Amino acid sequence: MSRYAYLRDGAEIYRRSFATIRAEAELGRFAADEEPVAVRIIHACGLVEAAADLVFSTGAVQAGRRALEAGAPILCDSRMVAMGITRARLPADNAVICALAEPGVPELAARLGNTRSAAAMEFWRERIGGGVVAIGNAPTALFRLLELLDEGCAPPAVVIGMPVGFVGAAEAKAALIADGRVPSIAVRGRRGGSAMTAAAVNALASSRE
Repeated sequence: MSRYAYLRDGAEIYRRSFATIRAEAELGRFAADEEPVAVRIIHACGLVEAAADLVFSTGAVQAGRRALEAGAPILCDSRMVAMGITRARLPADNAVICALAEPGVPELAARLGNTRSAAAMEFWRERIGGGVVAIGNAPTALFRLLELLDEGCAPPAVVIGMPVGFVGAAEAKAALIADGRVPSIAVRGRRGGSAMTAAAVNALASSRE
């Protein structure tokens, strides 16, 4: 007999969690298709106040869902983001790609004078067009994506830009939001990370909660 009294029913924990978010978070400004995505992102970080910093560009949710349904790859800046994506939710057995471990990335990073996360994106060039880009760790990767667009790279269907950190993260996300060339989902400021980014992908993959 345990001396701890706690809820053990997984389905009920799930139900109460989402009910708590909807009761406590300010969700009124989100469109009908944005709201369930926002709820999942909040659930991933445990902070209802994160709702105030979530930014959806017009049509971003629809663009992401259409891309996934069409079989678009999901391009992740880190293995943590990639591992957080629930494969069973993906509507078209979508490829989940992280190029960080590709041979030659460290050497390329040294040659470019940038981080390995940014350098790894060179391996995405042929797959970015129409893809779903999920950046949850490296601000340099998000800045590099914008540079690739400047260089004429075909735009992705949607960018989930949620790199976390104290150096460059807020600035990279502000740049994405201001850029406006591609549909995007972002969280302003230092907050972000793998869990929030993967949660956004999982929410786009399924409208069910």
